[in-house]
Parts: sequence; structure tokens; C-alpha cells
Amino acid sequence: MTGRVLIVAGSDSGGGAGIQADIKTVTALGGYAMTAITALTAQNTQGVFAVHAPPPEFVAEQIRVVLDDIGADCIKIGMLHNVGVIEAVAGALKAYAAKIPIVLDPVMVAKGGAPLLESEAIEAYKAVMPKMATLMTPNLPEASVLTGRDILTAADQEAAIEALRSLGAKAVLLKGGHLEGHTVRDLLIEKKTVTSFQNDRIQSRHTHGTGCTLASAIAGGIADGMEISKAVGRAIAYVLEAIRTAPGLGAGHGPLNHGLTTKPFQI
Repeated sequence: MTGRVLIVAGSDSGGGAGIQADIKTVTALGGYAMTAITALTAQNTQGVFAVHAPPPEFVAEQIRVVLDDIGADCIKIGMLHNVGVIEAVAGALKAYAAKIPIVLDPVMVAKGGAPLLESEAIEAYKAVMPKMATLMTPNLPEASVLTGRDILTAADQEAAIEALRSLGAKAVLLKGGHLEGHTVRDLLIEKKTVTSFQNDRIQSRHTHGTGCTLASAIAGGIADGMEISKAVGRAIAYVLEAIRTAPGLGAGHGPLNHGLTTKPFQI
């Protein structure tokens, strides 16, 4: 059976991140992607130029109708732009998805620096969303906001483990890509264990959507029945190869090669 992934996130008109990257990723890894769009963005590789949020009740209705008819084996949550959307998504998930695993990517700032979560929504997000997550996947700046502490070094990364556990998610993948160095260390923090994933850093400007892609790849693995650690390991390998083989599009932070596992249809 194909793993069903419901993606609750914002749209990226440039196709490199957000809903577009999520659908490509889940499909490339053999899953079936569905969506509830939380925001529309006008963006390309050089930045986010505008954001339009649909009514919160419409976001919740997308979740309801998809789960009522098709169902899901995992839910991936990305951009939740404001308090109304956060509350609507949380309410819909409690009502219709109480037993479905959730991968929460706490999207707060775009690659180019544009805010994707309104500042007044941060406390509402912290109070509600982590507790619903099977796995949360913050990068270091996001983890700093969530925990209220600076995470600027490898030592800080280690020191933040208990603070991240206390947020309420069953597991946390603390991504280390923002640290300097030739290697990138990601920490999978579970209740009693910490697993380190270390890989050589790839020097590339084509890294737009890496966080969205990673979280969706993990969600696809969980939807297929993988344990969290195996799903994380496969997702990291997929993202690394997608960066290595990026198509080189755009003048700014370019997109990944999401279709690296697929082949052109032959007739």
C-alpha cells in the first residue's frame, strides 16, 4: 500500500519549498501526497515578495474533507502563518487525526530571511503545536525561538537537548546546518536516547526548501511504516543527493533535485 501523507503547509510559487517541494518529495519516494494549504506566497529563489493567508476555517475544512474520504498514514505540518491558522489546524487535527503520526517542521523564516510566522503567533505556536508532534524538525534558529536560548555552537546544541524534550514532542530532530564547519551534525532526540547523524557539508547555494523537503521525506517514511530513526536516515540521504544534483535554477537560493529517484516515462 502507498503511504498517504497529508501536507499542511504554505505554497511556494517558485516550486522549491513549501507545498510544491512537499508533493514532489513524497511522490518521488513512492508515497501519495495530499494538501491543506495554509498560505499562498509570491516567491522565487531570491525571496518572498508577498504572503496571502486563506480564512482559518477553510484551512480546517481542507483537512477535514481529505481525512474523511482518503485518510492519511502521516501528517506533515509546515508553515502556519498566524494565530487563527494555528488554532484552526490544531482543532482540526484533534478532531479528525488524533491517532495519526505528525511530523512538525516549525517554519518561521524563509531562506532569504522573510518571516513566515507572524511574531505575535510565536507563543501560540509554542503552546500548542509541539505537544501534537510525533517528530519536530527545527533548525538551530527555530530551536532558539522555541526554547528561548541561544544555540550557536555544538556545545549549545548538546545543552539544548533537555529544553527541546520539555516542549512535548515525542521526538525532535535538531538540525545542525547553521553551524560552521565541514560536517553537519543532526541530533535525533527521543525520550531516552540521542542519535547523531553526521555528514560532510555540501557547498552550494542551491539549498532552498531543504527543511520542507527533509520533513516531508521523513513523513513519507513514517507513512510507509518505518521507525523514526530509519525514516530520518533515509530522508537525510535523499536531501543530500538532491542538493548534489540540484538543477541550478534561479539567481538566488536555488531548488533541489526533488525528482532524483524518478525516471522519465518511456514509450
